Amino acid sequence: MKIREIEIAGYERVACAQDTETGLHAIIAVHNTTLGPAVGGIRMWRYASEEEALQDVLRLAEGMTFKSAVAETGLGGGKAVIIGDARKSKTPALMAAMGRFIDAFEGRYYGAEDVGTSTADIEHVRRSTRWVCGLPRHLGGSGDPSPFTSRGVFLGIEAAVAERFGSPSLKGRTVAIQGLGNVGMGVAQQVHAAGARLMVADVHAAHVERAVARFGARSVEPERIYDVPADVFAPCALGAILNDDTIPRLHCPVIAGGANNQLLEARHGRMLLEKGTIYAPDFVINAGGIVNIGVEFEPGGYNEARAHEKVARIGAAVTEVLRLARERHIPSSEAAILLAEKRLAKS
Repeated sequence: MKIREIEIAGYERVACAQDTETGLHAIIAVHNTTLGPAVGGIRMWRYASEEEALQDVLRLAEGMTFKSAVAETGLGGGKAVIIGDARKSKTPALMAAMGRFIDAFEGRYYGAEDVGTSTADIEHVRRSTRWVCGLPRHLGGSGDPSPFTSRGVFLGIEAAVAERFGSPSLKGRTVAIQGLGNVGMGVAQQVHAAGARLMVADVHAAHVERAVARFGARSVEPERIYDVPADVFAPCALGAILNDDTIPRLHCPVIAGGANNQLLEARHGRMLLEKGTIYAPDFVINAGGIVNIGVEFEPGGYNEARAHEKVARIGAAVTEVLRLARERHIPSSEAAILLAEKRLAKS
């Protein structure tokens, strides 16, 4: 395996690894370990180039720093990406090679599951390194974090709805969900149970069919989800979907969803403010997964009740950020970063 260091201002360590035997081509970025070791998922995606993958991992790693700071997990921010098609190229040997790459960071970065990987994949990663978290419960880990992420997103939706409409109730409201993976489907289940009407879109038709059958959702073509009138737009797929093209098309007073890095650029937070849209910053509302994993690092090890207790605070965190934004007349995305930087500075 060849590991190449990449110097990036503002990041503690960024490196790229290539392994010809397994086909591994991956990047790990450690952004900040002020509050603790960097923890972030291992994402496997069909990036068009190493440069595209680098841009993504840098944004994701920085987001993890802010996410953990606001959620007070006691962890730092980092991320890993594997360049490749998870449905075609992922093998146990490739994931074990990823473990060797993680091991070279000597505990400054812990890997976990993410888009394109699973807790079962992390078992293969662990064959080559001990610096992993989010293992299955039977191995002493916290297991699949997606139920905790989706729970936090639901609580954040309620908080954002309360900010906009004066009440957190979702009864009779329309929620448009983009992306029906583990997190998006979990959010769909909860907003449906709360009495909301659902409009859903996903690139995988089977996911849409499942939501239609289970929740009476209306299906929308993936590209048209930005145009549907709704009370809440919940992005739960990939990032950079709030941009110059999509923001003018949105007909929703609230945006609150589980996807990472929803704003293509920081200035798009200002666009949402000027549009009068309530935006629940992604790294605040989707912190449930890292909060759950963070409990693994507490004295005595993982405790599920403790994880639920901490995830329950996410709604209050969203409320705090939205209040700060309102009082300072700044985008909520900027308010969230201010709150994160304040907590980083206290350490």
